[in-house]
Amino acid sequence: MNGVIAPAPRMASIDIMRGLVIVLMMMDHVRERFYMHVRVGDPMHDWVEPDMFFTRLVTHICAPVFIFLAGLSAWLYAHPKGGESRSPSGFLFKRGLVIIMIELVFYYLLWIDSYPSFMFLQVLFAIGAAMVMLSLATRMNYWLIGALGFAIVLGHNALEPIEIAQGDPGYVIWAILHDGGDLFSMGGLTVQLSYPVLPWFGVILLGYFAGPLFGAGVVPQLRLKALVAIGVICLLSLAVLRGFNIYGEAEPWTQKGSLLKTVMGFLNFTKYPPSLDYILFTLGVALPALAWFETFKMPNRVLGWLQTFGSVPMFVYVLHLYVLLAAYWVLFPIFGPNQGVRFGLPNVQLIWLGAVILTVIMYPLAKVFALYKHRQKGKQPWLSYL
Repeated sequence: MNGVIAPAPRMASIDIMRGLVIVLMMMDHVRERFYMHVRVGDPMHDWVEPDMFFTRLVTHICAPVFIFLAGLSAWLYAHPKGGESRSPSGFLFKRGLVIIMIELVFYYLLWIDSYPSFMFLQVLFAIGAAMVMLSLATRMNYWLIGALGFAIVLGHNALEPIEIAQGDPGYVIWAILHDGGDLFSMGGLTVQLSYPVLPWFGVILLGYFAGPLFGAGVVPQLRLKALVAIGVICLLSLAVLRGFNIYGEAEPWTQKGSLLKTVMGFLNFTKYPPSLDYILFTLGVALPALAWFETFKMPNRVLGWLQTFGSVPMFVYVLHLYVLLAAYWVLFPIFGPNQGVRFGLPNVQLIWLGAVILTVIMYPLAKVFALYKHRQKGKQPWLSYL
């Protein structure tokens, strides 16, 4: 960001959608911190109970929606309402690097059990890397950006037969782009990547390509119809591709012993890397919801909370992980290692309760920081990186 730029008016529906993602993400991180003794797999194991399955399924929406909205927000940054268009390239490049550094420093400190142990490159690394790549892509023609985004999202599943063994030339690059897994070990530290970057780069490109729907000259009714229509197209495409096991998911579904188990099998998508069916499902649900949030005009406390969380997502992301860590080290001495060497919750319902408690704890902190950020953003450009 060059100089001091006055903060642009925010679109409430985008912040609400992003806030919903933050709340669902907090629930998933309660699961990761306090329910790690039950491993769900990817795709999820057949034996996973319905309450755990659908809890995990709901949280699947987080990564694709957050990254899609990151691309959309990049377009809005480049085309501010009431201002001249500007290149987002420099800002995206710097913000991407900042997000990667947050992953390397703050996230590593959260999960380390013994030094040097493992370093897990997860969603923040994927977001940061996708932003850096988008900073270069925004220099291309707008239609080429969209074509590239569609090509990656629709076609990356076709790359699954490509395998490069660890130690072979190009292994690290291919692991970062598509396969994930252990990248390398150095001095006892193993670096492992969970979120291969290529599919997420496709999603952020599509978010940027969707940006003009939110331009100043677009009639809201047109935008809402387009969002709903795109969502319906995604879900219909999913119904065909997944229904007939044609393409887009490595794990085919089959009829199980009950209707519930059959539905669970149908909805059991791969997240690492995200399959096409996974992206169709999550964006197919999220885009109509984004339209609904824009039409909801009545005062609503829940939506207000979501909007607050969505206006300062990176602040909430980093802080809530340390709140969870502190909670764990308070509860561990009290209840002891009741799940092997770890303390864990006994059932999924307590994950839901923990997510509610965490949301209540985080809201006043998010509100205070949001007020500070929106008051000082024009004077303190560094706040844009949070």
